Amino acid sequence: MRVTPETVAAAHERTSERAPMVVALINEVRADLGEAFDTEVATVTVEEYRDEVDTVFADGDRAVNVAALLDLLSDLDVEDDYPGFVVDELLGRELAGMIAGPQPLRLLGEATFHYADVSTHIDGPAGADDALAALAAGFQTRLPGWEWKREASPFAVD
Repeated sequence: MRVTPETVAAAHERTSERAPMVVALINEVRADLGEAFDTEVATVTVEEYRDEVDTVFADGDRAVNVAALLDLLSDLDVEDDYPGFVVDELLGRELAGMIAGPQPLRLLGEATFHYADVSTHIDGPAGADDALAALAAGFQTRLPGWEWKREASPFAVD
């Protein structure tokens, strides 16, 4: 694999174009988690997602790594799948965390990846559904809509 600025630009474009599918999964995951945690979680629009994709890819250091992980997952397939289960989960979790941002959002993105991945199945190599689940988990974590993110933490010390 060779990653160039053109590779990253192409990954940005593909990630933005996937908005309808990713946003549908984000909103499904948010509805499920909101119900599980007895809280209201705002839905995400295609425009909000695309704006956040632009933000992630505007950070060159993050963008090159996101592009590389997406590329690896888009081609990853292991005969009989199970032996590859660990590597596609590892790469998917890392991608979700990288998109989500610094701690504690990173950990939440990683955890949400595993939740989203359980119900995400699309045609293609084994890594394709992990890439979709990672995009949904990472972006849903960094986008607003959760009550606990609306106000400053009560644990901050002045």
